[in-house]
Amino acid sequence: MAEHLTPPSFITDNSVVAAFKDAYTSFSERREALGLTNPGTVDNIAREVQKDVLLSNFMFTGLRAELTKTFAITSPLFRVSHAFSMGSQGVMPPYAFSAMYGSPKVFMQGNLSSDGSLTAAGNYRWTQSLVTKSNTQIMPGGQAILQLDNDYTGKDFSASIKAFNPSFLEGGLTGIFLGSYLQSITPSLALGFEAVWQRQGMTTRPETALSYYAKYKGNDWIATAQLLAQGSFGASYWRKLSDRVEAGVDMNLQFAPSAAAALMGGPSREGTTSIGAKYDFRASTFRAQVDSAGKVSCLLEKRIAMPIALTFAGEIDQAKQTAKLGLAVNLEFAGEELMEQQEKAEGQEIIPPPF
Repeated sequence: MAEHLTPPSFITDNSVVAAFKDAYTSFSERREALGLTNPGTVDNIAREVQKDVLLSNFMFTGLRAELTKTFAITSPLFRVSHAFSMGSQGVMPPYAFSAMYGSPKVFMQGNLSSDGSLTAAGNYRWTQSLVTKSNTQIMPGGQAILQLDNDYTGKDFSASIKAFNPSFLEGGLTGIFLGSYLQSITPSLALGFEAVWQRQGMTTRPETALSYYAKYKGNDWIATAQLLAQGSFGASYWRKLSDRVEAGVDMNLQFAPSAAAALMGGPSREGTTSIGAKYDFRASTFRAQVDSAGKVSCLLEKRIAMPIALTFAGEIDQAKQTAKLGLAVNLEFAGEELMEQQEKAEGQEIIPPPF
């Protein structure tokens, strides 16, 4: 029968270890007394502005149609979709097929496009705090991208380790590796950093960089600041004006020298500021945005009925004197159980949607 090994008493029972334990216990008690919450992640530090209000992740051009079929509404969830696009100026392929599977611990999604590109993503949740993510993309011509993430969500902090195309095939470690940490200092203030180590090949020297992040959260507003290692500074401000209206400002200043500026004998300073607003109606969402480059954009998402949703996008570039339009139709079909739940919910709404 195996015996449990215990460390010698002089290692655990001494004044140095006791002082360390007391300091750690006191520090933990003070953190608990502050009532700190999780600040989110470094990647999503400005999510409320960049991913919810502004049109960066929603803007498109041309015509799109998407047919989605959901086979189950409870765990596990399985869904397939067919996407058709025309006139999108090379941003989207003419046809794409995707399938998605999700459960409380496992998430998998694959996308195959008509241009030959393949994208696959998979997540596995080890615990409520630790998640491992993988993302693979194979593009026409044999180019491939592999990304591996490990995210840990603590009570008052978030930590992440990422690797892009890690490899030992050249006799040493190559690729891009990132480590980030965001910690709540007070109930409103969070500070963090992101460290980067990259090496393109064994014939080149490794490079390192360090970026800094700050986030302050008020009652109905959030302000963030980012000092990136690439020589740029970013700041954002988000505010909830009412239950249905949100507004945000995002600014980016680039201080890194460019090739043209180097020939002229001085550094390049470029910046862009975007202002946007989001309006949530009962059955639709409207987003509008204007930036310092002279672009005015808007996007309207309208759900006509349970299976049908329309999206209209428009952009005017005042500097280039050009305009872009986009129209998308989304048909989503679900099981009979989900349809019955939607019909009951719509039957309880006496007041028609105002928009």
